[in-house]
Amino acid sequence: MDGVNDTKTALVTGANKGIGLAIARGLGSIGFTVAVGARDEKNREKAVEELRAAGVDAFGVALDVTSEDSVAAAAKGLDRLNVLVNNAGIGGKLDGGAQDPTTLDLDVLRTVLDTNVFGVVRVTNAMLPLLREAESPRIVNVSSNMGSLKLRTGPVLAAYAPSKTMLNSITVQYARVLADTNVIINAS
Repeated sequence: MDGVNDTKTALVTGANKGIGLAIARGLGSIGFTVAVGARDEKNREKAVEELRAAGVDAFGVALDVTSEDSVAAAAKGLDRLNVLVNNAGIGGKLDGGAQDPTTLDLDVLRTVLDTNVFGVVRVTNAMLPLLREAESPRIVNVSSNMGSLKLRTGPVLAAYAPSKTMLNSITVQYARVLADTNVIINAS
């Protein structure tokens, strides 16, 4: 981190590739210092290098959203936080009917929920003390239209789609509890 007190910091989980990396790039382009949260050190550092080459003030944060210890260490390693983007997520195993509801592999379901829902709760709760210190903190939970009960889009994925439905619901619960604070949360 650059040490400038007025610099806004954004933590993006799963920021080493895909949507997370694009979000990190976008936040960096509007002046945020970006904390690249990712499990794998090599991929995390590669993403930081890529962001820095694009002019983004970025640094890596070792973060496995499925580990209480990893999440706690990540929170302790930050001195401020203005924006949290809960992007880390997994689709889950597909072979052998693993996500067909009639043959659903419960271990696949547990694994997907641990990352896509419980991971969001772990990270959000660990980062809330830092966010509460910010002037206008924001939390964005990256969801999917596959989580919509009305739209029913995409393939049948009986672990992934319900995980996004639950993520949407837990986001609403956070919004209700945080309604009288300066913390704004939504799912996108």
